[in-house]
Amino acid sequence: MAYAEAESASDTRPEDEKLGIGANIAYGLQHVLTMYGGIVAVPLIVGQAAGLSPAEVGLLITASLFAGGLATILQTLGLPFFGSRLPLVQGVSFSGVATMVAISGNGGIPSILGAVIAASVIGLLITPVFSRITRFFPPLVTGIVITTIGLTLMPVAAFWAMGGNSSAPGFGSTANIQLAAATLAIVLLLSKLGSAAISRLSILLALVIGTGIAYVAGMTDFSQVPNGPVFALPTVFHFGYPTFEIAAIVSMLIVIIVTLVETSADILAVGEIVETKVDSRRLGDGLRADMLSSILAPIFGSFTQSAFAQNVGLVAVTGVKSRYVVATGGVFLVLLGLLPVMGRIVAAVPSSVLGGAGIVLFGTVAASGIRTLSKVDYHNNMNLVIVATSIGFGMIPIASPGFYEQFPAWVATIFHSGISSAALMAIVLNLLFNHVKTGNADQQSVFVAGTERTIRYKDIAPLRDGDYFLNGRLYDAKGIEIPMLPEGAH
Repeated sequence: MAYAEAESASDTRPEDEKLGIGANIAYGLQHVLTMYGGIVAVPLIVGQAAGLSPAEVGLLITASLFAGGLATILQTLGLPFFGSRLPLVQGVSFSGVATMVAISGNGGIPSILGAVIAASVIGLLITPVFSRITRFFPPLVTGIVITTIGLTLMPVAAFWAMGGNSSAPGFGSTANIQLAAATLAIVLLLSKLGSAAISRLSILLALVIGTGIAYVAGMTDFSQVPNGPVFALPTVFHFGYPTFEIAAIVSMLIVIIVTLVETSADILAVGEIVETKVDSRRLGDGLRADMLSSILAPIFGSFTQSAFAQNVGLVAVTGVKSRYVVATGGVFLVLLGLLPVMGRIVAAVPSSVLGGAGIVLFGTVAASGIRTLSKVDYHNNMNLVIVATSIGFGMIPIASPGFYEQFPAWVATIFHSGISSAALMAIVLNLLFNHVKTGNADQQSVFVAGTERTIRYKDIAPLRDGDYFLNGRLYDAKGIEIPMLPEGAH
């Protein structure tokens, strides 16, 4: 009886609305299309960085789709202690790209898989107490990390735009760069002139159109698409058994912490949009689903899983709050993951096309971080210095990739990634200046002085009650203009 009452109460929640099979399919497919470009971008980047063949990159893509589908179903439908039961789409976390690329240079895909599994286990263990330490990861820290992620990936976009293979004959040719520019122009054009739905799909549509242009120009090769099965079950540990290296695990743990922060924000945001209650228990269930999915994903050849923020925005735009719609989208992702031919098609997209779209895609990540940093209070504190130092430190391995070559391997693995460097610096400086108050100067840093607008008291002392400024002129309460002496006059 008690169970029936609980189930009845649950049915009253907005996210528990059942719209029917037709609506679930239509709206679920829309969720998949909204995030498809983002979910395939990560395995594309990591696969190419690890030197995988197009066929292997295709398998990496389908593995990510399959794992993302399972993670989405777990998050939306849930199990005891796992899953927020909210309309959240899960997929490969973009925040770990730069770190995984750095790890792949030393140990390849097996090292990445091992680091993801180990770091996710630690993330699962710290989930119960994570709400108590979130104060150490305010918008100041997360904004720095997100901004650095976007900036760190811009060289990848440039490398793609030039051809994606430095040993290829046409690398850096004007033809490649013009194809990238055309793709970028298509993204911007669709974003400006298209409907709201087309604008949201501008990246995906630009990839399709750009690939079509490349095919007509003879700049792409689909000959490998038929070579392989159309349907296949994911292979367990296809890329080799995971290897566990301490430095790689430490680097990935930073990514996991960032992922926990981002997913917490997404769960709280979608809770507000859906207008449902999200307590600490529900938040914890959602984070545990994230970590469990991230532990299991490497078994199939995928990486860390997290909520997709663009789909949170889609819930707000469409007003469709049902978690069953998103669960249906998860089923679509699983089905796509069972079709290796889809991965081979995506792997055949020219690097120049990816480069044009990547400029917008990666730039959007950086812009999201800047938007987060705009919420930070910079008045009478050291936050501006923290931002400047952390981002500058994160840019060192981007500006000079060989900067840490003479250091021990574990140092190079951690700091070779711009995101790891920036995250560590941001966390340490935030603790030093904002949590450990001892020794803080009473006055602002010399770097902050002069960055804020100030007005001297003697300049406003002559003003009377009712005086106001309009279009650069001073008026009294009756609207009569008050003449102002030029600067330097007495």
